[in-house]
Amino acid sequence: MAEKKKKSAATSSSGASDSLLNMVWFGAVAYALFLFLVNAYVIRLQAIEEYGPVIHEFDPYFNWRATQYLYENGYKKFFTWFDHKVWYPLGRPVGTTIYPGMQFTAVFLKNYVFGESMTLNDICCYIPAWFGVLATILVGCIAYETSLSVNSGGTLIGVAVDALKGQYTKSEDMTAKSVTRRLFGYESPAVECAIFAMGFMGIVPAHLMRSVGGGYDNESVAVTAMTLTFYLWLRSLRNGEKYNYLLGILAGVAYFYMAAAWGGYIFVLNMVGAHAAFLVLMGRFTSSVYLSYTLFYAVGTLLAIQIPVVGWSPLKSLEQLPACAVFVGYQLLQYCEVMKKKNKWGRKEAWKFRIRVFGIAAVLGTMFILAVTPKGYFGPISSRVRGLFVPHTKTGNPLVDSVA
Repeated sequence: MAEKKKKSAATSSSGASDSLLNMVWFGAVAYALFLFLVNAYVIRLQAIEEYGPVIHEFDPYFNWRATQYLYENGYKKFFTWFDHKVWYPLGRPVGTTIYPGMQFTAVFLKNYVFGESMTLNDICCYIPAWFGVLATILVGCIAYETSLSVNSGGTLIGVAVDALKGQYTKSEDMTAKSVTRRLFGYESPAVECAIFAMGFMGIVPAHLMRSVGGGYDNESVAVTAMTLTFYLWLRSLRNGEKYNYLLGILAGVAYFYMAAAWGGYIFVLNMVGAHAAFLVLMGRFTSSVYLSYTLFYAVGTLLAIQIPVVGWSPLKSLEQLPACAVFVGYQLLQYCEVMKKKNKWGRKEAWKFRIRVFGIAAVLGTMFILAVTPKGYFGPISSRVRGLFVPHTKTGNPLVDSVA
């Protein structure tokens, strides 16, 4: 009896100690989160605090004027708007030559969130700061997701060994064995990684200079859309969940928002496509991964081509076709996996079938390319990308070359 009482007292004391530790941990995390996010917001409001809610720089002022037109005339007139006051005397069809995501965001906030309590000018001035903080939070979410035990186990050596054996790495082998859970089921040190990532993102100069109050430019919204796309893509790949691939749909929607906001959507598309291809090389291809990328690419591309300035470029531009090639490769690979399970093939038979399928696809793809290339189907690589790798192709335009 005495021993039982001692064990019970020790267990109770240990439970109380853990509870106290969790409370202290939660308080420290909450304070750090509050400190980083508040400072990220305050820093971005410095220009507004000094000069008031004023749009500054040339591009932000042009974006403000386009937002005004959209708010006063509606989206139908906006997409057919030919502005005779710019690029004089030529003029410019504004509605079909800009990425309108930021303008639509501002008008949406004005009509459905703030109404008469805030002017359109003030909304446009504060959007960079608001979305800068949102991007900071999303970077923390990305850090948390990539640091979870279900996503951070396994080693490159283990994956390579599995690949040599001709098998995919199991999800349980990619899960860290030891994990500390805190309040509300959050994992440590994943939460700490997220907090520090937010702290860095809140003050990193490259992001800060594109999210200052009054700097109403495309990047201020696009960085948030970019980080949201990356987070949802990674979240759709989390191990051990049955329907997480459905988040690939939301990742596609976020990519659509990114495509509507900034030309940098090409980078996002290629990064996700490259990651999807790398997962295959790492032996991480599964039906869930297949569905995640398929849903992301199908939904995202279907929506992106609705944007006038984007059009059919995701299926024609040489800069965006690698992601399309990964999509086609995923369909072929999944077909091979289905046939392998259906026929219960061994490693040798499965590889023979894969080689046959991909060989036929390569021949058909080559024939298609040879047929459509003379007709000008494929768009050229942009001058910015050419300037990165082929110095003599620089345009001579300092603005274009400096961005490249």
